[in-house]
Amino acid sequence: MNARIFLFTLALAIASLVPMSIIHHAEAATAQELTRDSRQALERLYRTNALAESLSHKAKAILVFPNIVKAGLVFGGSYGEGELIDGEKIGGYYNSVSGSWGLQIGAQSYGYVVFLMTDKALQSLHQTHGWEIGVGPTVVIVDEGVAKNLSSTTLKDDAYAFIFGQQGLMAGVSIEGSKISKIER
Repeated sequence: MNARIFLFTLALAIASLVPMSIIHHAEAATAQELTRDSRQALERLYRTNALAESLSHKAKAILVFPNIVKAGLVFGGSYGEGELIDGEKIGGYYNSVSGSWGLQIGAQSYGYVVFLMTDKALQSLHQTHGWEIGVGPTVVIVDEGVAKNLSSTTLKDDAYAFIFGQQGLMAGVSIEGSKISKIER
């Protein structure tokens, strides 16, 4: 069997299994929907991760992306919208976009939160026309291993990111290389 035909058939089979709820999350949201979804995502994260809630009290601001949709068949991409929470007010609305290529097939949705701990991190977000994670301020992805060695007294990096709520049929999640840009709502 031709490799292209096999890959195409495999992609169709997997695509037919992807829940429509994942695809629904890619639609543009209103400001009110983003705020509601962001608050609910933070509440879910805080219920399951005490370290995240602890960081929230020390952060200069918090970027919340409650619904990112990622899909790929050799070439892939992800997209989602969220908001910047600056104290008790909304500091703006943002999107998160990434592209990739390589051995990948499937689709998934997830959320992520970035706690901006320093003025440097907040300034990078405001002063660039698209802040790329992995370029500029240091962003630490907090997984179970990092979380075991991290406490409020060992915080030294510019930003800490938590990925949560993975659903779908695609292995692995990374926000490295995601470009975060301000949008109007």
